[in-house]
Amino acid sequence: MPVTMNAILQVLVYVVLLVLATKPLGLYMTRVFAGERTWLSPALVPVERLFYKLCGVRKEEEQRWTGYTISMLLFSIAGMLLLYLLERTQQWLPFNPQQMGAVAPGLAFNTAASFTTNTNWQAYTGEQTMSYLTQMAGLAFHNFVSAATGIALAVAFIRGLSRRSAQHLGNFWVDVTRCILYILLPISIIGALVLVSQGVVQNFNAYTVVHTLDGVTQTIAQGPVASQEFIKEFGTNGGGFFNANSAHPFENPNVITNMLEMLAIFAIPAGLVYMFGRMVGNTKQGWAIWYAMCALFLLGVAVALPMEQTGNPMLTTLGANQAVTAQQAGGNMEGKEVRFGIAQSSLFAVITTDASCGAVNGFHDSFTPLGGLVPLANIALGEIVFGGVGSGLYGMLIFAILAVFIAGLMVGRTPEYLGKKIEQKEMKMAALAILILPASILGFAAIASVLPAGTSSILNSGPHGLSEILYAYTSGTGNNGSAFAGLSANTNFYNWTLSFAMLVGRFLFVIPVMALAGSLVTKKVVPANAGTFPTTGPLFVSLLVGVVIIVGALTYFPAYALGPIVEHLLMLSGKVF
Repeated sequence: MPVTMNAILQVLVYVVLLVLATKPLGLYMTRVFAGERTWLSPALVPVERLFYKLCGVRKEEEQRWTGYTISMLLFSIAGMLLLYLLERTQQWLPFNPQQMGAVAPGLAFNTAASFTTNTNWQAYTGEQTMSYLTQMAGLAFHNFVSAATGIALAVAFIRGLSRRSAQHLGNFWVDVTRCILYILLPISIIGALVLVSQGVVQNFNAYTVVHTLDGVTQTIAQGPVASQEFIKEFGTNGGGFFNANSAHPFENPNVITNMLEMLAIFAIPAGLVYMFGRMVGNTKQGWAIWYAMCALFLLGVAVALPMEQTGNPMLTTLGANQAVTAQQAGGNMEGKEVRFGIAQSSLFAVITTDASCGAVNGFHDSFTPLGGLVPLANIALGEIVFGGVGSGLYGMLIFAILAVFIAGLMVGRTPEYLGKKIEQKEMKMAALAILILPASILGFAAIASVLPAGTSSILNSGPHGLSEILYAYTSGTGNNGSAFAGLSANTNFYNWTLSFAMLVGRFLFVIPVMALAGSLVTKKVVPANAGTFPTTGPLFVSLLVGVVIIVGALTYFPAYALGPIVEHLLMLSGKVF
């Protein structure tokens, strides 16, 4: 079934809005991280100085890559331990009108690792597990600081590329403080107020008990939702206040909030790409990366949306009408909210897995086989298609370095990127960073696939069960947080193994990335000449897209394609799976 014109227009509107947001946000972030005056400076500079004074930070003192990385690790470890403690003691703390008990140790550790790493994987039902204080001071707090950490790392990596013959990448504490004060907080406050105006709840009331017309008693959960909802998307976090996440009407009431939340997911990653171009002194470099990301994004939409709009031919043979009419959306509406339909559900799924967000407004487990393969593949690529806040940019820059290295091999000269020679040390660090992710994903998934502790949690024992396991470890290692929710992940085995996968995906990955930045910042800039491979035109964009796809296919295809492709063939043949 062809994609409807309505669906095409919705995708087009989204892309136009993203383009319009990219440059203004990128310019603003450039000024913030350069320490220049902004329209918020009169109000926030005194606050910024107070934080430095209280914490003993000297903003003029910059750090080498080792100091910057160690500061990031210590900050993250401290935040993770504090969140774990809050979860374990929430029964004795205020803002707990439902008298939620302590979170179990394994689940508490999993959640602490999840929100610290910007994964926001949730193996629990939010409205039945976490007190308001834990939601606000624990989970929403980490939505800000984990996002700021990722952005700070990207800024440091850009400095590694833009500075010449230097030693330092900036000051981690200054970058994180400025990111939260000038970018995340003010925009999130405005975004939360817009969500409230559309019907997202924000209160501290106890849950409301009502009696339905059928005589059934129903408990309506509520709480401080809007303040967590917008930063959940804007910081590409993804952890929902409710178990239904952005499919819940109290988190995402209508198509206006849905479009706003989708735009918020890509806003900072897209703006950071433009900021990259400004900081290296050539905005064409930033737009080249932007075009490559957008091409990969639209490729995912071009696969997922038609698959979902076509639906399941097995249902057609049983007499179901899956055609688009004025009365029905047609296609595969299983696991999708009627108020969003197939277009906005499919678009949301692609966006949230292109970024390291993990928020969902539909049930990925109910997508068609190839429609569900797209979110899985998006995360497996490293979430570099705009990607997570910060992590998407430095992840894509790793592939850009790999692309120019391949181009250099083809023409027989030392590869260069932004005037800096890419030599043996840089390639070792880039290769190590790329290989860490599949080693974690495939290693943990292989163990889970053969142990009873892993296979006993899957809902489907066939090829879809393999996809459920692969999706879990891909989502954890990729710091995404979405799930093929047919997997029952709140077990000791999955809580602990997924925790380690999240930590590997965030911290082991970023160490070689920062080492690469530390090496690049010391290099001189070589003037461009006739033999320099241009990195701003269509040729480079095409090469970069090709390298991303080929590396992803070589790394993951045998394992990832097995489940969805077998499912798809079975579906076409009319077999039950």
